[in-house]
Amino acid sequence: MSQSLRIAEIFGPTIQGEGALIGVPTVFVRTGGCDFRCSWCDSLHAVSSDYRHTWRSMSAQDIWAEIRRLAPTPLTVTLSGGNPATQNLGPLIALGQAEGYRFAIETQGSVVQDWFKALDLLTLSPKPPSSGMATDLAMLDACVASGAARTVLKIVVFDEVDYAYAREIAARYPALETYLQPGNHTPPDPERTPDDDTATVDMEGLTERMLWLIERAMGDGWYDATILPQLHVALWGNKRGV
Repeated sequence: MSQSLRIAEIFGPTIQGEGALIGVPTVFVRTGGCDFRCSWCDSLHAVSSDYRHTWRSMSAQDIWAEIRRLAPTPLTVTLSGGNPATQNLGPLIALGQAEGYRFAIETQGSVVQDWFKALDLLTLSPKPPSSGMATDLAMLDACVASGAARTVLKIVVFDEVDYAYAREIAARYPALETYLQPGNHTPPDPERTPDDDTATVDMEGLTERMLWLIERAMGDGWYDATILPQLHVALWGNKRGV
């Protein structure tokens, strides 16, 4: 019998809004539960046990059926959270890849899983000092060495301290592509519903941080980092399900 998985939401097709696959069509599977509590979390509804009553208990087969209903033609499936690495998503990946779907995951690198080697893309997003969380470098090393087809770094930057952290992490893994993302200082209210289109975001402040980050990296001659905004935030603000 298939293991039950905690799922906060499944939605799409839409575009990936950030990182190495920005603009790529995808269906999102957002798992429930996380081993971190970042100060600026933008998906608290999938992290905190306060919202466990909104999560669904689903088998890999049930999740796969919902993905196929949303997107009958193969595309990329993005596994997000919370921290999707805390659950066994291997059977789901196997079901989808058997029918030509690709699988990408974003995780902070605090948990390593054998099924990482089946991923088409492993995005490791270690959390900078502004999150209030500490990075276990030995565990991050293990995630980097897990054997995914492609592994990249994506680091959120709010300030100078975060920027210095990003440089240190990138230097530790020179073979990996590094994506930098200005942090959203106006994260969404976890009480909002998926159809709430009134969730505003400080785009002016985000643009200022983006410009600062570009200037900072260019001034340092850090030319092998890719600096990107959150495209979905620019288009839809803090609205869920897009």
